[in-house]
Amino acid sequence: MKTYQKWAQRRHSLVQRLAASLAAGVLIVGLIPIALLIWLPRLDARLNLPQVLFTPVNQIIAGLLITAGMAFGLWSVYVQLAHAEGTPLPMMPTQRLLVDGPFRLCRNPMTLGTLLAYGGMAVLVGSLSALCTVVVIGGLLLSYLHFCGREGTGSAVWASV
Repeated sequence: MKTYQKWAQRRHSLVQRLAASLAAGVLIVGLIPIALLIWLPRLDARLNLPQVLFTPVNQIIAGLLITAGMAFGLWSVYVQLAHAEGTPLPMMPTQRLLVDGPFRLCRNPMTLGTLLAYGGMAVLVGSLSALCTVVVIGGLLLSYLHFCGREGTGSAVWASV
């Protein structure tokens, strides 16, 4: 853990921060949405789980959730990269406490944005297993923020948790 903390306290160049953020984006913006939109609805079908569809209500709610979540999440990533010399990733945390932009509205805007967008995707396809997965992801993210954030990673943001 000490090696991780030392590494997290280092300042990283903009290129390093962008590369790390893009790599994490493959998982966050690629693989998890594919699971929510394609794989988990197929699992529901195999398990004979009912779909939760109230079309077009699902589409409207999903569109609002996805749009709000992505806007909030991307705004917070931008602010971290541009104004706090860090990334959303714990191994390259911000070097300054963020209290403006989305961080003046919410302590963890990226988590909120992610959960809103993923929840919208689950609502869009009406998948019970996708909805349950979003709840599990939310629980894991919030647990991480609560328990690991208190140990400190060198990030000024963690000091406010």
